[in-house]
Amino acid sequence: MGLQDRIKKVQDFEKSFDSKLETGEHTREKQIDKIKREIHMRLITELSDIIYKKKISDAELRLKVRKYAQQFLNEDSNPLSLEEKNNIISALIDDIVGYGPIEEFLLDNEITEIMVNGPNDIFIEKFGKIYLTNKSFLDNAHLLRIIDKIVSPLGRRVDEASPYVDARLPDGSRVNTIIYPLALTGPYLTVRKFAREPFTIEDFIEMGTSTHKVADFLKACVIGKMNIIASGGTGTGKTTTLNVLSSFIPEEERIITIEDAAELQLHQRHVLKLEYRPPNIEGKGEITIRDLVRNSLRMRPDRIIVGEVRGGEALDMLQAMNTGHEGSISTVHANSPRDVLSRLETMVLMAGMDLPVKAIREQVSSAINLIVHMNRLKDGTRRFVKITEVQGMEGDVITLQDLFVFDFSMGIDSRGRLKGRIKSTGLKPRFLDKLSESGIEVPNEIFEREI
Repeated sequence: MGLQDRIKKVQDFEKSFDSKLETGEHTREKQIDKIKREIHMRLITELSDIIYKKKISDAELRLKVRKYAQQFLNEDSNPLSLEEKNNIISALIDDIVGYGPIEEFLLDNEITEIMVNGPNDIFIEKFGKIYLTNKSFLDNAHLLRIIDKIVSPLGRRVDEASPYVDARLPDGSRVNTIIYPLALTGPYLTVRKFAREPFTIEDFIEMGTSTHKVADFLKACVIGKMNIIASGGTGTGKTTTLNVLSSFIPEEERIITIEDAAELQLHQRHVLKLEYRPPNIEGKGEITIRDLVRNSLRMRPDRIIVGEVRGGEALDMLQAMNTGHEGSISTVHANSPRDVLSRLETMVLMAGMDLPVKAIREQVSSAINLIVHMNRLKDGTRRFVKITEVQGMEGDVITLQDLFVFDFSMGIDSRGRLKGRIKSTGLKPRFLDKLSESGIEVPNEIFEREI
């Protein structure tokens, strides 16, 4: 789909979203929702024994829900069309067998985030913007039942003793839930959708996230085994960027991925996936990211990819980068490339090692070659805003050099989108010689200053 097609799709969605709120269609939906709620409560009463005791497969439960829902609808005195009845039955099957009112959002590939703020408020993120939907759960019990359906297959539970959980759906979507007594206005559920088809660098170029020059440069850096950190705030696309960068790794290399929740979709043949294990109900058995990084060093990796560095594993990651495991890639939550360095210093100290700050900075400066920083801009798009080289130490300070910077001065078009793009500063990285020694030549045109 071309960029213009994407923009038109966004505009059409927003028009249809607004028109539903302005017309009688919204009132009719409320009436149908009332009928659905009443039948839902009857179904829960009628089928509670098999729903809560889980003595039935999903396929059998689906048939029973369809049978009873059809019977209850036929008994209802409200005039409904055949289409409306079928929609109600489908929604009830989703509510009882599937994931309730968020089922349709989970199936919509264009929705990237689902945010449930208690039973009555469900927000979605679509095309980079957040919308309040007209969907809702029946009550707290209904929402808690859906939460239990998500976490129980993973051997996890949510209750007052363990009131928050990180989990993931079978398709890899990341789920966070937090309930009373920590959540005061009802259970909260957040789902970060997992792209069924991973983004490619061509998608990044088409969406304006990157340019051809930047793409060619990053590909050369990955193949040439530069150590790269993808940074940015929450929801800026760090993991997606990590996925794209990882796609450049040559097929013959042995890659070990280490993640909090497995999200990376690598298509190389020789990939080993490791995942953090949380503590059990008794608070035992936790396997941390740091444990996995240490273990990965004994597995003869060519590349180590850490989904996100957020604690003491930063020290082990830096040591791996400095001791022959070049070409490693990771992400860090940070507001700028300079902030990446400060956060890494703090995380190394979290490892419990009493190291002087200068020694930590020397480790950081010698380990990391490049920082790719992303932002979610005010028009809802996610862009590379800075690509920065880590040059080394000058005294006690790590020196950075911006190679590509987003141009915010180009203004906004009629659709409210930023016209700017990431441009070369005209400076060349010091590691070009290292790339050249690996047989990788980067054309000078990539670094020509753009006006």
